[in-house]
Amino acid sequence: MGIFHCPFGCPHYEAEGCIDCGLCVATTNEEMVEASKKVRAYLKEHAKQGGPIQKIAVCGKGGVGKSTTVTLMAKALASLGYTVLVLDTDESNPGLYRSLGFEQMPKPLLSLMSRFSYTGEAEDDTHWIMLPEIKITDIPPDFIPAEDNIRFLMVGKIDNPFQGCACSMADVTRGLVARLALGENEIFLIDMEAGVESFGRGVERSVDLVLSITEPSFESMALAEKIVYMAEGMGIDRVGALLNKVPSETIKEKMIAELEKRNVKTLGTIHFDQAVQDAGFDGRPPVNTNAGEEVKEIAQLLINIVQQASG
Repeated sequence: MGIFHCPFGCPHYEAEGCIDCGLCVATTNEEMVEASKKVRAYLKEHAKQGGPIQKIAVCGKGGVGKSTTVTLMAKALASLGYTVLVLDTDESNPGLYRSLGFEQMPKPLLSLMSRFSYTGEAEDDTHWIMLPEIKITDIPPDFIPAEDNIRFLMVGKIDNPFQGCACSMADVTRGLVARLALGENEIFLIDMEAGVESFGRGVERSVDLVLSITEPSFESMALAEKIVYMAEGMGIDRVGALLNKVPSETIKEKMIAELEKRNVKTLGTIHFDQAVQDAGFDGRPPVNTNAGEEVKEIAQLLINIVQQASG
């Protein structure tokens, strides 16, 4: 098989931490499926229970509004006094920094690797990305601009043909998410790439909550079911759907009922808001919107969970 990343970080079969799932030595699709079932069962059994919610992965189908939801959530949490770090991992979305109110893109994390650096040589200051625990204050300012209580990081974008695949981006993201050490009033929002490929790479393994942004469509609700399946199989016990672009209460109730059939819990609703759509079209931050007020209520619920867990 090709390059393999053990879900448990084992350097080789039967190394310390190996659960003898056989995933790394599978030679057929059938063996891989059976090994994956063993991994899923083990992680579900050993899922982290309780604790504060500080690392949140925002997932979903392309076009459902992940980046807009991340923007509104970041602003809501910042208004509640939290320092919010937003990580843009989606190589196809160029505009998240503008939505958050930043004038320029920060230096991408991919520039830490010589192949993707601006000069063709690796950056001099790379020690921080190798730290066993990375604090927000460890990250150089060029990579993490700040605006009020919001900090912004981006992995990088594919800008040209033949530039390569997103595997390097996933490696950088997975390592950062796992080793980022957050303070008491810090929250990490991750705008994931569309679909579920990131789950196959284990990027979400270290998060506390997975939000599946779900619009009123069959494909989006079907993907929400798959996201829940994937997240639970990674040992994440807090996962659910955040309904978005909902045009009416009738559609909301239909979506909740359909998601219930798929064993997907609905965690909140954001109704369709033309003002948000207009802001997205213009490439400017959404301000003073009804959707923003709804997201504030959802953010407050998350904060209540944090406070209850730490109290």
